[in-house]
Amino acid sequence: MIQTALIRNAHQDLVADAAYDMYGLYLATCGLDQRIKVWSLEESSGTWNLEDEWKAHDAAISKIDWAHAEFGQIIATSSFDRTVRIWEQVQFTQEANGNGGASSSTSSGPNATCRWAERAVLTEAKGSVRAVQFAPHHFGLKLASISTDNLLRIYECLEQPSLTSWQLADEVDVLALPTSAPRTSSLSQSIATTTPTQTSLTLDGTSTTSLTASLLAAQQQQQQSQAPQQNRPGAGVREADGGWCIAWCKDRYWGEVIAVGSGTSGVIRIIQFSPHRRPQTLLALEATGSNSFSSGISNSLGRSGGSRSGAAGLAGGSGFASSKDDDEHNTAYSVTSVAWAPSCGRSFHLIATGSRDGKVRIWKVKPPPPSANSSGFDDQDASMDTLEERWNASLVGEFDDHKTHVGRVEWNITGTVLASSGNDGRVRLWKQTVGGIWRSAGHVSVEQADPSLPGDVDMAENTGVE
Repeated sequence: MIQTALIRNAHQDLVADAAYDMYGLYLATCGLDQRIKVWSLEESSGTWNLEDEWKAHDAAISKIDWAHAEFGQIIATSSFDRTVRIWEQVQFTQEANGNGGASSSTSSGPNATCRWAERAVLTEAKGSVRAVQFAPHHFGLKLASISTDNLLRIYECLEQPSLTSWQLADEVDVLALPTSAPRTSSLSQSIATTTPTQTSLTLDGTSTTSLTASLLAAQQQQQQSQAPQQNRPGAGVREADGGWCIAWCKDRYWGEVIAVGSGTSGVIRIIQFSPHRRPQTLLALEATGSNSFSSGISNSLGRSGGSRSGAAGLAGGSGFASSKDDDEHNTAYSVTSVAWAPSCGRSFHLIATGSRDGKVRIWKVKPPPPSANSSGFDDQDASMDTLEERWNASLVGEFDDHKTHVGRVEWNITGTVLASSGNDGRVRLWKQTVGGIWRSAGHVSVEQADPSLPGDVDMAENTGVE
């Protein structure tokens, strides 16, 4: 892998996040210095030039994300000052006034300069906002944010041209959601075009829908009461116990589905939003403890066509980590990053996670097939709800090459190569082989210098000629 560019002294403090626009011609960076910098690529020379920079927040910035190009040049940032801010690129023209000074006005003429202007400030969070991400463009101009108050918030822009009016469409307490999917969850509840089914009545006139909701609420309350308490002081108060990361499903067919990581349990919840009902958990990804989903679905840790032990001997130390003692195996760590791969025609989804235990995990998530039962909420068909008719997942890759906290995981545009970065100062690449095994595809280190090329071989020395 060849280094194509280097931006020296990009920020006065640590760089917290960096994101390309849709075409890869602009790069936005943010850091602990509370500033945002936007760089533009000069394609002829391959250099990155600073286009604009400004102080964006009153505290360190955690994440930055670009909206789809069809909405214009728009970015969203989240910060530890408990706000999410929306920025738009506009063009200003400097015009001389009668007093000998200069006045600026919005224009698109040849003398206009591009600057970034603040359009909205979202202040609903009661804790530090750790992540923000725009929804896929086919859902409109929406964004999701997760903060340390464990609340997942969905915002929708009401006035798209001005970008000044944003509505809080949904607000969900992630830890309050059950980690199991409803028993009556089926394909008709998962697809984006779902419409509410007619409520059936029992002989005493009560609704089966209300009965199902009551049972689910009772089950959720029981799970919360039986949840194990963290045996450390300050549990539930520290920043680590809040929300960490989010990732949207790129596939339009399944509607608005988000993968969310929150708390120190190490569980990723797959949550679906619908205008017809409250958000629900489709699936929970958990790799600790007994390695079984709390939703009751079998967690196949083996790769496709093999077992977990069969992947332990991959070259370079890659593959599944060897099992340790039970105490360490049952310890849960926060998942700090999650990435949902573009489907690109696949019948399944790939979700990657990076956690504070130093492991990168790749999950293969299978939604219900189109031929699955579509009975909706009818309790009479609950017994017909088989594993094939529900969301299920298997852990197809688990790597501990970083040996330290993993800070970021990200897929390429086709979902075939995964990149992960950790506190070891390396960006590691992972790719699937023809046999379906995920292996290390190399790494990039910013700590080591480029190796010098070896000199020519002295042929006289090798032949003994003096």
